[in-house]
Amino acid sequence: MRQILLLCTMLLAAVLLKAQDPHFSQFFSSPLTLNPAFTGKFDGTVRVAGNYRNQWPTINRAYQTGTVSVDFPLLKKALDFRDTWGVGLMGYSDKSADGAVSFNYASVSTAFHKGLDEDGYKQIGVGLQGTYSNMLINPASLKFEDQLTPLGFTGATSESFGNTTLKNSYMDINAGILYTSSTSDRNNIYAGVSLYHINRPKQNFLSGAYYLLNPRATFHAGGYFPTGDQTTLHISALYSTQAKASETLIGAAMQFAATTLETTDNPVSFYAGSWLRLGDAIIPYVGLEFNSMRLGVTYDINTSELKTASQSRGGVEISLIYIKRPPGSKGLPCPKF
Repeated sequence: MRQILLLCTMLLAAVLLKAQDPHFSQFFSSPLTLNPAFTGKFDGTVRVAGNYRNQWPTINRAYQTGTVSVDFPLLKKALDFRDTWGVGLMGYSDKSADGAVSFNYASVSTAFHKGLDEDGYKQIGVGLQGTYSNMLINPASLKFEDQLTPLGFTGATSESFGNTTLKNSYMDINAGILYTSSTSDRNNIYAGVSLYHINRPKQNFLSGAYYLLNPRATFHAGGYFPTGDQTTLHISALYSTQAKASETLIGAAMQFAATTLETTDNPVSFYAGSWLRLGDAIIPYVGLEFNSMRLGVTYDINTSELKTASQSRGGVEISLIYIKRPPGSKGLPCPKF
């Protein structure tokens, strides 16, 4: 009976910990986890994005999150030049408790963006995303109090759950809308809202016991504006809420161009800035753009009460985005972050 109660407690804790979705500090560099309406919304023929986050590195492999996505526009020659239709694929993995709890996702998304003016500088888009989700809990990978010795953890424990891996899978539906506007090829503003887990899928491992995944609503906005011949200011903000949890991020980065499109098809730029997660962390950001790629690095510095346990080290995050563009391409301005 004690083992059954302990197992139920462990499962409940795992589910409650995952009741709020994984998140990225560089939300602006993970378009398909931010809003399905970003699908196909870029200047180019194909976009590949990757993100990796290691949260609370002082706690051995507490949370590790990674995602890879690819999206591209379709029927560009058949559609009006002011309209865009995009499709995308994404793989997403989130592991916690030293790999004992693992979430894996596979998503397909599509979005259509309609031009609102004669030049196509203003667009409104609607996106839809379907996700297959799989969750695994491996009790054999968990550590218990009676395994702790002066020399570290041993492999023996009085708690035995066998070699059974607990599994659960479900389908998920997400959607979003996005508005973008520009007055020239050097500026752009955007605002959008997305809703994930619209169908409130069930997470369950034991017969008769399940948890309904709460919908997550995210409001986000941003833009970029020239501040000089070689400098551009990028700003973005996000408010996300799920169940009784919420987070707010706001920040900016300055882009310093070493070269421009007037001198090369592959300009080189440096980025420096910072974001703030209200009540939780300061997030310095540096980035480098070259050869159609943009690399970004952030490091969360905890400012909340958690800073004692985390030693103020919230987590390192790396993003990489590649956009293939035809030579000399100067398409419609799109959100860059």
